[in-house]
Amino acid sequence: MQIYNAQIFSVDSKETRRYAGLNRAENFDETKILEACDDARVLISPRSVWEVYSYDCENQLVNEKISLHGKSIGKHLIGCEKIICLSATVGIDIENEITSRFNSGSYTDAILLDAAATSAVEQVANSLENSIKQTFSKQGYKTRWRFSPGYGDFPLEDQTEVFKLSCADKIGIELTESMMLEPRKSITAVIGLYKSHGEENIETRPKCSMKPNCSECSRVYCEFRNRRSNFE
Repeated sequence: MQIYNAQIFSVDSKETRRYAGLNRAENFDETKILEACDDARVLISPRSVWEVYSYDCENQLVNEKISLHGKSIGKHLIGCEKIICLSATVGIDIENEITSRFNSGSYTDAILLDAAATSAVEQVANSLENSIKQTFSKQGYKTRWRFSPGYGDFPLEDQTEVFKLSCADKIGIELTESMMLEPRKSITAVIGLYKSHGEENIETRPKCSMKPNCSECSRVYCEFRNRRSNFE
């Protein structure tokens, strides 16, 4: 288990705008978005953790015994001989503030802070992913981008195993009976590792062409699904 605490010096305002569903709102006051990002930067407590495991891509088995289900994750990890299971969170304080703003009737501020929190946790996960990429490139590996339970037909029920494999509990994340993560602004995911040799690699089959977007995702009740046009 490896702990990685990213330093987030600023929260991405463009991504915050996108998560708030405001990409087409040309006249929206940009200062409100920037204020939400500044508030988020103060409130977040970035934490992440990861672990590496052997992977049998023919049978979709982790450590020879734990199955990953679904054609989409199988396709995504074609040619991989190891995987990284990771988790990331920005903590509970920012969620408490979001709830407080909603309860006080400051709905716009609450929505913007919620969007900024989503942007922040993605930045934490991106920072971890980049660190992993650099670490394993020195060992001759290339990486597949992170893939979470709920993407494609990778069932949300597999969250139970990914949660355990990623050691998410070690950074204060909990898993509910409905397979939701708490704090809400948390992520679990799988990254594939495959051997590379200069410009060549050992894969005998093509890489997955899927991209992580709403049209490929089966998470019907995701708060961002209805904003899909802003994601593309």
